[in-house]
Amino acid sequence: MSKRVQPQWTPHPNSKTPVLKLYNSLTRQKEVFVPQSGRRVNWYSCGPTVYDSSHMGHARSYITFDILRRVLSDYFGYDIFYVMNITDIDDKIIKRARQHHLYEKYVLENKSLEEILVDAKEVCKYMCTFCNSAVRNGEETVAKTNDSDKQKMITKTVKRCVASFFFRFTIIFRRLTDCVAQLQSALKNGDNNATELALDNLIRYGKDPISEWLDAKNGASVTDNAIFSALPRYFEEEFHKDMDALNVLRPHVLTRVSEYIPEIVEYIQTIIANGLGYEANGSVYFDVAQFDSREKHFYAKLVPEAYGDTNSLQEGEGDLTTIDQQNEKRSPNDFALWKKSKAGEPAWDSPWGRGRPGWHIECSAMASSICGPTLDIHTGGVDLKFPHHDNEIAQSEAYFGSREWVKYFLHSGHLTIQGCKMSKSLKNFVTIQQALCEYSARQLRFAFLLHSWRDTLDYSPNTMECAVQYEKLFNEFFLNVKDVTRNITQSTSTKTFTKWDQQELGLSTKFAETKVNLHTALCDNIDTRSALEALRELITTSNLYLRDNKQPNGVLLRDIASYITYILSVFGAINKEDTIGFPISQTGPSGDVESIIMPYLNIIAEFRENVRNHAISLKATDILKECDNLRDETFPNLGVRLEDKEGGGSAVKLVDRETLLKEREAKRQAEADKSAEKERKKLEQAAAQAAKEAQKRIPPAEMFRMEIGKYTQFDNTGLPTHDAEGKEISKGQVKKLLKLQQAQEKRYQEFLASQ
Repeated sequence: MSKRVQPQWTPHPNSKTPVLKLYNSLTRQKEVFVPQSGRRVNWYSCGPTVYDSSHMGHARSYITFDILRRVLSDYFGYDIFYVMNITDIDDKIIKRARQHHLYEKYVLENKSLEEILVDAKEVCKYMCTFCNSAVRNGEETVAKTNDSDKQKMITKTVKRCVASFFFRFTIIFRRLTDCVAQLQSALKNGDNNATELALDNLIRYGKDPISEWLDAKNGASVTDNAIFSALPRYFEEEFHKDMDALNVLRPHVLTRVSEYIPEIVEYIQTIIANGLGYEANGSVYFDVAQFDSREKHFYAKLVPEAYGDTNSLQEGEGDLTTIDQQNEKRSPNDFALWKKSKAGEPAWDSPWGRGRPGWHIECSAMASSICGPTLDIHTGGVDLKFPHHDNEIAQSEAYFGSREWVKYFLHSGHLTIQGCKMSKSLKNFVTIQQALCEYSARQLRFAFLLHSWRDTLDYSPNTMECAVQYEKLFNEFFLNVKDVTRNITQSTSTKTFTKWDQQELGLSTKFAETKVNLHTALCDNIDTRSALEALRELITTSNLYLRDNKQPNGVLLRDIASYITYILSVFGAINKEDTIGFPISQTGPSGDVESIIMPYLNIIAEFRENVRNHAISLKATDILKECDNLRDETFPNLGVRLEDKEGGGSAVKLVDRETLLKEREAKRQAEADKSAEKERKKLEQAAAQAAKEAQKRIPPAEMFRMEIGKYTQFDNTGLPTHDAEGKEISKGQVKKLLKLQQAQEKRYQEFLASQ
């Protein structure tokens, strides 16, 4: 071939690069992720039911899905459209709002002590009779029901309700009766202070049972819908504050059930028109058997083995569902789309009368209203699989007449507290705000990143200590790189670049391997634990490079630190600036606080170093103390850590002020412990020396006589001849005792000579 023409070009042979796979609950295996519309991803996530403070179980889901969302968007480059709901109409909300209203009203009535005491006794009586009444009503309903399946369902419901009540009863009843007894005793004794304290305890500890009692008496009288909306709005505000504190991204769209009543009603009407829903006594139910009988439909896609699980189905129907309502369904497997409102419940107009939405229908209607007939991703906690998510799927496919509503269903794992399920009754219930009082949002996120998103995560001191250590590892690496590369960040010059040797080539190879390993980990079901492990190994290699090089290559280290920063920002462990528009100035100083103040800190550090060196040569201890005071007292209060380097010079690092103050306090405590230990040993030595001196003063003939109860007879030199039981001491033992006596004789003579 003539060399005057271009040679043939061949591309690299195709290499098998990893592709993103996600664990899909619909198939129970990892599947290649392929959105329906190119890079666009329609994502719906089940939000909270806002009737109480958010807890770490909520954080498990929302931080987990925030991490997945960030990785898909910021690392893999998908265009995420994220929709989340707020459940503000629900049996728990209705009951809690009603009880809260009645309790607040009761407290404001300012009843007399005698009236409160009478009421408290009534509360105790109500609690005792409730279970018997529930069992009796349940048995009567079972006896009236001919359908064997319904009989089984109602029997299980009664047993579940009674068991749940007794569990709470044993704790609450004991506490309430103790409070009543304390109040009676204080009133009898005429002790005003004790009476006031007992009354406060009764009102505080008796809130739950008093609220239950008030609700049983007067719950039906609460009719104002505003009462039922105030509570969820308050806790929704608290939820958003918690999510902001945890650095969880906002959804693009947030839907509230109360704002979608017309859409929900229309959704139910279409399901009925499609022959898969029926009205009964003002309520509407989904016909599971009819749906499952159609060729293109399949009920319980996520958990087929749960089909007919009446316990789960009844829990999904809500706390306010009566046995009569359960009995009006065609089958125990059917579930409510619309509930006829009873007295004391909020209500909206519908073709079937005044009522409210069922739990499951809300997500189907709202997600469909925003995203249309299909979802790429649907997320929620693993405990929602059945019946909630399976019912969502059935309703939506019934509405659209389709085979498939969701392509990928992702479920976050459970959260346990030191190995136990989180529960208020077990007193291991941890709110998000309580957790944030002990750990930072970043540390909590690291705890989640260090575990698979779909596995159970145990929230324990060991888990959090591991997260804290990871944060410290990254932080110290960033501070060290900043310190050694600060001179190359301002502007580029001939000094910016230095020659690469084998050590730089080796570190660069490790850097490239880390990128490959991290990408492989994220492609494998977004394995953040393995990704963090890859970064940890890169930091270890970089730290060794820093240790072995007095003049490390700053450009390479900055590149590594920038990459790690990027990955941690993808994970949400580092905040990204949320700005709009162009920077104010292209030429002026940046808004980065560190770049502005660091030159001044470096001047101070250099000045201190010079003063310190002069003080050492002059042995000026007072000046050295002032230098140490600047490092140990002044700088930490400003969020500056100054580290004296071996061989001269200082490293200046900007660190969170609270972290530095905690470090200083820990150092002081360690020094105090060391000083206390030193003093303890000194006292022990002094005591031992005093005992030794006292021992010298004892005459040899008296030494064994002073061991009261050990010997009964002695010879004329004071040597024991018989033990405590009157038995003659053996010759071998006498020989040992004689040696001890002779040694004491020597010590005694030394004492006499010293006098």
